[in-house]
Amino acid sequence: MVETIDQEGAALPTIEVNGTTLAYDDTGGDGPAVVFSHSLYFDRSMFEAQVARFGRAFRVVTYDHRGQGGSARSSSVDMDTLTEDAAALIEALSLGPAHLVGNAMGGFVVLRLVARHPELVRSAAVLASSADEEPEECTILPLDALMFGETTLTERVALRDRWCEHFGALDSSALTAAEGVLSRKGVLDELVDATVPMLVLSADEDNVYPRPHSQRIADTAANTHHVTVKRAGNSLAVERPDAVNALLAEHFDAV
Repeated sequence: MVETIDQEGAALPTIEVNGTTLAYDDTGGDGPAVVFSHSLYFDRSMFEAQVARFGRAFRVVTYDHRGQGGSARSSSVDMDTLTEDAAALIEALSLGPAHLVGNAMGGFVVLRLVARHPELVRSAAVLASSADEEPEECTILPLDALMFGETTLTERVALRDRWCEHFGALDSSALTAAEGVLSRKGVLDELVDATVPMLVLSADEDNVYPRPHSQRIADTAANTHHVTVKRAGNSLAVERPDAVNALLAEHFDAV
């Protein structure tokens, strides 16, 4: 493990796994591990509310995908590589089997871990995500309308503005990560034999992966519970943290 320094001079833990360097935070403790995997254009700080809720009872680990946040940049960022990064992180930190939670792109990673590394997974939660390949005709909307639902855009203005400022400061590596999202293959066929307990959350204002995407996961994988959260869009973990945390707590307790 090595350390880097953030803009305020604080030490940021990093770890070398799978040929890259990932920045991460680890609450430590003896509780079961929960690993959070973030959305495209975000970083691990999107799960601040979840860390605050679960950081004492669980060992909570959040990390930045390669090419984003504080992690190393990469010339290629595909979903299969991100999945192997996550598996290597879980193994290196002795977290498995862990509860895995992924929002949108993070959900792509979680679904692949469920299918390919079930021994590392205690349970899975997939938020506003999809097991399908990206549609040939993508939704054309401003970035904020892709990331957030109408309620957030009109009523959660401070939240919207905070993250829009973050999006505006992203470097060109975000485009590389976006290419990985757009070119991914579907994994529904890989989930047919999955038995890991899984919570699938859709959002009723999601313009990117609306409810049918989540429903297809629930219809394919066994041992899956699907809930639609209202008044939220694709960034479900930050738009409705209280609702998400309550559903996650119930999910973790049931495993």
